[in-house]
Amino acid sequence: MNGWRNLLSNGVLAVAIISATQGQTPDFKPARTSDGRPNLSGVWQALNTANWDLQAHASAPGPVSSLGAIGGVPPGESVVAGGTIPYLPAAASKQKENYQRRWIDDPELKCYMPGVPRANYLPYPFQIVQGTYTILMTYEYAGAVRTIRMGHPGDSPTDSWMGWSVGRWDDDTLIIDVTGFNDQTWLDRAGDFHSDALHVTERYKLRSADVMDYEATIEDPKVYSRPWKISMPLYRHVEKNAHLMEYQCIPYAEDVLYGHLRHEKGDSK
Repeated sequence: MNGWRNLLSNGVLAVAIISATQGQTPDFKPARTSDGRPNLSGVWQALNTANWDLQAHASAPGPVSSLGAIGGVPPGESVVAGGTIPYLPAAASKQKENYQRRWIDDPELKCYMPGVPRANYLPYPFQIVQGTYTILMTYEYAGAVRTIRMGHPGDSPTDSWMGWSVGRWDDDTLIIDVTGFNDQTWLDRAGDFHSDALHVTERYKLRSADVMDYEATIEDPKVYSRPWKISMPLYRHVEKNAHLMEYQCIPYAEDVLYGHLRHEKGDSK
C-alpha cells in the first residue's frame, strides 16, 4: 500500500494512467532519419472495417448467398469524428443511390486506383519509403503509388485518381495536403463519395515504434456541408522480411468490366 501511495505522490501512476488513456507510450522517442525527422519508413496496415463503411455499421450479408459467412460484411465502429459524414442534401441522396448499387459501381470492384484517404485503410498493407525531399507510398492493392513532394512543388499538373500530394513537417507530425483529384473514387464500400473539389489534409505521427496515428480532414464544398475528420491507428508489420506482395487485380476485374461484351456460344451478334 505504501508503494502505491509513493507512486501517487510522485505523480508517476497518474502520468501512466493518462498516457494509457490517450494511447501514448511514455517517453517514446522515435528513430530518426539523417535529417532529424521521425523515420516512418516501413510496411503499415490499418486493422479496422473502415473500408466497408467509415461510419458505424452492423454486420450484413454479402452479395452472393452461396459464399455464406465468407462473403458477409463485418460490423465496425465509426472512424468519423462525431460519427456522421455531413452530406449536403443532394449528395446524401447520391450516397444512398451508391449504397444500393455498391456491388456494381464500387471502383474497388473494378481494380481502379483507390484514391486518398481510402488507400490507407484498404485491407492490404502499404509501404512508406522516406527521403528528405520526397516520400514514396506504395500500396499492395493494384500497385497504386503516391509521391509526396516536400516543400512547394507547385499546383497539380492535372486531376488524377491518387491526387497531388504536398508534404511538410510540423515538429514530429508529417502533414500532407492532397488536391488535384478526379471524381471517380469512393471513400468506402458503402458508397461514400466526393467530387473533383476534394481536399484531404493528412497527419501521420508515430505513437510508438510500431504504431502510427493517422488522421485525415476531408473538405469538399460540392458534397459536404463542412470539413470533417477521420482517425485511426496504423500498425507496422514486424514479421521477418516484411514486404509488399503483388496484388495485380486487373485480371480478376475483367468479367465485371467487360462481361457484358462477351458473346454467348452461337450468338452471331
